[in-house]
Amino acid sequence: MNSYETVFILTPVLSDEQMKEAVAKFKDILQQNGAEIVNEETWGLRKLAYPIQKKSTGFYCLLEFKGEPTIVKKLDVAFRRDERVIRFLTFRLDKYAQEYAEKRRNLRAKKASEQPAEAAAEAAN
Repeated sequence: MNSYETVFILTPVLSDEQMKEAVAKFKDILQQNGAEIVNEETWGLRKLAYPIQKKSTGFYCLLEFKGEPTIVKKLDVAFRRDERVIRFLTFRLDKYAQEYAEKRRNLRAKKASEQPAEAAAEAAN
């Protein structure tokens, strides 16, 4: 099994619930085809570098998964059929990219665990 990372941009006219539904749809496609989802990140609404389909913003999402190479084609077809997806990119991670992704996940987890402690300390003051 190979490790993959996919980043996709959803149209900004979606509500928060519709965006979560779209992400869940793509996760389901991966899981139904035997992929193991390693990490999911929602980066939120961000400005695009250049207008795409007359839109200047979009919801960015990242999925890291492990699976067979045939899954990538099925995921690409699903992205192309869904009109909510503006752009997408899926690529295989080599061993160095896997190490970097793991470090990034650990750093995000560490920051997330520190934030509640900092908020509790500020609330106590």
